[in-house]
Amino acid sequence: MPLPKILQLGKFYPPDIGGIESVMQDICDGINARGLICDVLCSSSSYSFSYEILDSRARIYRTKSFGKLASTSITPQMIFTLQKLIKAYDIIHLHLPDPMANLALFLSDIQGKLIILHWHSDIIKQKHLLKLYAPLQSWLLQRAHSIIATSPKYALESAFLQPYCDKCVSIPIGIDDIAPSSLESTLPQRPAQSKKEEKKIIFALGRLAQNKGFIYLVQSAQYLPDEYEIHIGGDGALHSKLEALINEHKLSHKVKLLGRITRDKLAKHYQQCHIFVLPSIQESYGVVLLEAMSFGKPIISTKLSPSGSDYVNAHNISGIVVPPKSPAAIAQAIREIERDYERFSRDARARFLQLFTSEKMLDSIYELYCSLYASRENLLGGGQS
Repeated sequence: MPLPKILQLGKFYPPDIGGIESVMQDICDGINARGLICDVLCSSSSYSFSYEILDSRARIYRTKSFGKLASTSITPQMIFTLQKLIKAYDIIHLHLPDPMANLALFLSDIQGKLIILHWHSDIIKQKHLLKLYAPLQSWLLQRAHSIIATSPKYALESAFLQPYCDKCVSIPIGIDDIAPSSLESTLPQRPAQSKKEEKKIIFALGRLAQNKGFIYLVQSAQYLPDEYEIHIGGDGALHSKLEALINEHKLSHKVKLLGRITRDKLAKHYQQCHIFVLPSIQESYGVVLLEAMSFGKPIISTKLSPSGSDYVNAHNISGIVVPPKSPAAIAQAIREIERDYERFSRDARARFLQLFTSEKMLDSIYELYCSLYASRENLLGGGQS
């Protein structure tokens, strides 16, 4: 029985770092390990073309870029490269938002190709450019044979996806279980407090940007007793503003900005924390929530729309969902979790294992590839172009 060949299209690919890039890498490695051919076409982060074959047999094509405009890599070479490569593939898996890859697909011969869209997020920041891009996006949504939403909630809430709900399939982003193998035998657990200061650490992690809502987490320290200490990991443009806010409210003894945390140090921070908080005012998913849940940490996140973060964090199961921009609500949620900490800890870990491992994500994507390919005659029989 013939097997499908897949080409993923995306903005960048590791070592360029980003949430979508990590998902693309996991899919590429995992699908090739399952016996299919899955290659990648993306933009380089420099003015040069590169091509490599990975240990997994995957081919990675990086087209030269003239820089970025409105978060989009300007790489006309992607158009010509896709036009040459597309004949060799059965399924084109496009990660969105990515107007450049969308344009490349529009200008290529896609007759007889199965198109999968991986909808990571609506375009939110560049609304003025969305008006120009909207016709191209509409063409792509109409042309797609399947649309992967990263949560059922996002599929229902996105105004762009609602007209195409019959094409949508929910495949949550999953991650490797990075928690130590001894964790299961120690859950439910309360992390040991520092003998010196007896502090309970409230941990948060992410780019220090306005949309992450860290301002409200800092302000929540005013409502917490001194037994709590808030640690915020990450760097970004908001660092100085957060530092000034901490000093203004005399919270330097209760809030610490840790700076960038390297991957090899992350596990230590998750293990040592008491509760994890993602106080975003705009968030499409929140992979850091999965990481915290994998360690059995109760989590606090915000009620947003469109968003999948409050699908990842099931209210009163893995943690508490609070209104955005509410320092008092964050503090209250911490107190609520304390009253039933062991249950929240146990249920956070269980929810992660049930829904959010990389194996579950990869199994679902593999099944989608195979089922679409098996139905290709029916799907392509109408001569869509």
